[in-house]
Amino acid sequence: MPTTRDLVFILETYFPPEVNLTRALYTLAVVISLWPLWRLHCRQSQDPRQRARTAWSQSMSAALEGAAQLNEAVLPGAGDPLEAEDVEYIHADIALLYEFLGIDPNSPVPPSYPPNPPTILCTSRLECPRCPPGTTYRSLRRHVEPQDVQLLGADLRWKKAKLYIAHCATCRSDFYPDCFTFRSPAGRRLQALEYDPAYLRISKHGIWVERRVALAQEHALVSFHAGWSNFAEWVNKLVPDRPHLTNRQSRRLFLEHFSRRLLLAHDKANMFELPAHPSADDLAQHVRAAIGQNGGVLPHALRHGCTECTHPKRFREDLIRDGMVLDGEHAEQVAGLENEDEEPLLGADPGGDNNLVPINPLPAGLPPAPPPQQEPVAGQARGYVQMAVMDGKTITHRKCALDDCRNPLVDYRSGRFCADHLELRSICGIIPCGREISGENSLTCDRDDHQAWWRAWKARFTRLSYPGVQRVLRRQNNSAQDMANGQPALQVRLPALDGIPGEEVVHTFRARTTYCLETIQWACGMPVGWGKCYKSESSPQILELLNQVWPDAQEELRPSFIVYDDACDLLRHIVTQDPQSRWLQTTRFIVDAWHYIGHKATDVLCRLWCNPAPRDGSQPDLILVQEDEHGERHETRAFNMETAEQFNAWLNGFEAQMRQMSDVSYDFFAHVLMLLYGEVVGKRVLEKGQNLDDQFWEAVEEVM
Repeated sequence: MPTTRDLVFILETYFPPEVNLTRALYTLAVVISLWPLWRLHCRQSQDPRQRARTAWSQSMSAALEGAAQLNEAVLPGAGDPLEAEDVEYIHADIALLYEFLGIDPNSPVPPSYPPNPPTILCTSRLECPRCPPGTTYRSLRRHVEPQDVQLLGADLRWKKAKLYIAHCATCRSDFYPDCFTFRSPAGRRLQALEYDPAYLRISKHGIWVERRVALAQEHALVSFHAGWSNFAEWVNKLVPDRPHLTNRQSRRLFLEHFSRRLLLAHDKANMFELPAHPSADDLAQHVRAAIGQNGGVLPHALRHGCTECTHPKRFREDLIRDGMVLDGEHAEQVAGLENEDEEPLLGADPGGDNNLVPINPLPAGLPPAPPPQQEPVAGQARGYVQMAVMDGKTITHRKCALDDCRNPLVDYRSGRFCADHLELRSICGIIPCGREISGENSLTCDRDDHQAWWRAWKARFTRLSYPGVQRVLRRQNNSAQDMANGQPALQVRLPALDGIPGEEVVHTFRARTTYCLETIQWACGMPVGWGKCYKSESSPQILELLNQVWPDAQEELRPSFIVYDDACDLLRHIVTQDPQSRWLQTTRFIVDAWHYIGHKATDVLCRLWCNPAPRDGSQPDLILVQEDEHGERHETRAFNMETAEQFNAWLNGFEAQMRQMSDVSYDFFAHVLMLLYGEVVGKRVLEKGQNLDDQFWEAVEEVM
């Protein structure tokens, strides 16, 4: 290996005095990296009739010239470039340079020196942010001796690092690379997060990760639907040396990274505090409490607008100007679909007059016909309309075994009850028995029929091993043969109990699950909010979600149209509960075209109020007239009403992961998915140039 004297000799010999040291050292590093090409050049030179400068040698010369010409933007501190003759001098003596640098001519690769310096982990702050500006001692001091820690770098290699903890002598706050802790007025030790750290701690036992690894985990989640356990397995296969990245550490990395992203996205970063040095579950719990429990809203998405979900307002005269023939005789006829002539199904009059009345008639609080389309008002601006789309996806998590209880489980591994109903563990699981269980390993009382029913339930629903599944399949095959021969078949249904069919017996033998994940997006796909339905996708729960996303205080942000596959029942519920609801004045509820085909024949309200694109011109905002390549005009729907289905298709890749999560992890993960999908949609809007440009606002501000 060369000595300091050798290095000084090389610098003095091959670099003019005015050359910046940064450029000189960088050029030497390039010389070392070119060693494999030099070996190929030397071998080719041994062949007969070879030129003195082979193509390998010419490539080395070009690489050196490129290094010599790098500017300050690429190589900060490089100074002026090297002259061409200086580069040629280095190239001509490169064999001698390798000798001075101590590179073994028989080595296939150059030595990896200079070695990487030790990585220093410390805060990026210079002063304490909690002390007022006039405080005398705001500078940060070294509090304790540095700690030796393990660091997983962006190259996915483990290395040793030094952790330095800074300390404020005035308020006694401690500063780490990713957070700082302080004492609250009540005397508790609290923690605040740093929102742009270079390193994240993922274990209390001195395991740190470079932030860029968390970005790799994020991209794996979006591109491959890879959970934290899959990511840990992938890293460990790439880096077989110890220590391994455990599933728990990978989950902590996920939580640390996305906690910061979510808090920033929900404008909660400045006020977020939690107990110092929390566990992963405590961190997720506090973040969920800050941004939304059992549902949430993306604040920036409420004011989103693009040409896919936001259109200038249209009037009947606009349809006529575009060439639409308003030949629809009934409001239920749909643009873009073949005209159906069927009338609503009729049923017997419950009053007994033998008159036929429509099934599902209009509720009392709703007018017999929608109000006429608003006409342009002279002197007022045209304005704009927005459409949101809503749908449910059967991605669930477990909850308390009692049907009407929404509370989370105490034990997600094998528990059945929430904290409020733990005492039911000692009560017979068949409702409404109420007697105590017969033994520690039993879930029913000592009644023979209850125990027999429980055994039948276990035989059908508990998890089987692979040989057990094969045994059941053999029995079913034998059962089919027995039925063909007139013999008794295998009984696969649960037996009746006390006169109740087996499938209808109410029990608490296992935890129940939520019903679905309800999501709301703009018609472009941008997620707005989400919530949970617990027993069914009922109208009261849907209305509750809408009120959470768009409360009365934010009425001006409500969309002009909401598309929902059961919008007619939702509208009926709103009218029945509150005929003066502001939702009836701000928003029209529309059934998407796919479901409307099945609704319109049986529901008068749906026909009159929820048509996705009426051909009679009563809703010009929902129809566009477009001309095809042959010059023919066609009526099309103005908005994409299937974005919820597209979002649900994307969510399919995460269903298996989310079904196994606790309620806290489920909520945290749902917030993450909404954030990531929103970024995907936002990127697509930018790439396609669908932002609301000056032309859009000129149309919106047009005075009628």
